[in-house]
Amino acid sequence: MKKIQYLTIAALALAGLALPATTLAADGGEYTSNGAVTFEANTDPTKPVDPTNPVDPIKPVDPTDPSGPKPGTNGPLSIDYASSLDFGTQKITSTDEVYKAKAQKYLDKADAEKTGPNFVQVTDNRGLESGWVLQVKQNGQFKTTENQELTGAAVSFKNGNVVTNSTSEKPSGQATIKLSPENASTNVMSAANGQGAGTYLLAWGTDAATGAESIELSVPGSTTKYAKQYKTTFTWTLADIPVE
Repeated sequence: MKKIQYLTIAALALAGLALPATTLAADGGEYTSNGAVTFEANTDPTKPVDPTNPVDPIKPVDPTDPSGPKPGTNGPLSIDYASSLDFGTQKITSTDEVYKAKAQKYLDKADAEKTGPNFVQVTDNRGLESGWVLQVKQNGQFKTTENQELTGAAVSFKNGNVVTNSTSEKPSGQATIKLSPENASTNVMSAANGQGAGTYLLAWGTDAATGAESIELSVPGSTTKYAKQYKTTFTWTLADIPVE
């Protein structure tokens, strides 16, 4: 009988069969180790991302400044970028006119030139998900360097949509905005408590074609127009005020 038992165990070993793990570990015991990671608020600037694919970083082109766009603000709650608007060169007329801002040009991660919708981008890297509000203000009417005013001109944004790669709940974005040159602030995006952690863009349009149709400058025909360039500026303000 003993000889038969020894042969059986040897046969099992040759067949590559192992005894149950519980049997092998019965005398070894168990041990638990730990894993941990700690996050902190990120104060570094966040690069602009592709408004048609918010995963990829881009290098936007400022059509009004050949030296390039201004850098974004520092985090953890930051305005990363806002498109400058180029309404082109237009012929003087005595009729009411609507001029469209050109779409946003940028270099993608492979340095290939692309065109997409104009956009504003904000990032919340505070790690709180406590809400924020983004507003924009037009700093006066379009004027020449000699202070000649484009009376009655108005800027409107249409087809606004929130673009993100974040899994945090999306903030609310204004689909349509009409600015007042009287220095009144207008809400652009707002995140309530529990929303808006990560990077968010409000893009006007979804691609180059719709982007080129989504921001308008209306000018009355009765307005006196000189053969000069008219300019204004816009101030974008981001505040950590949750919207209830």
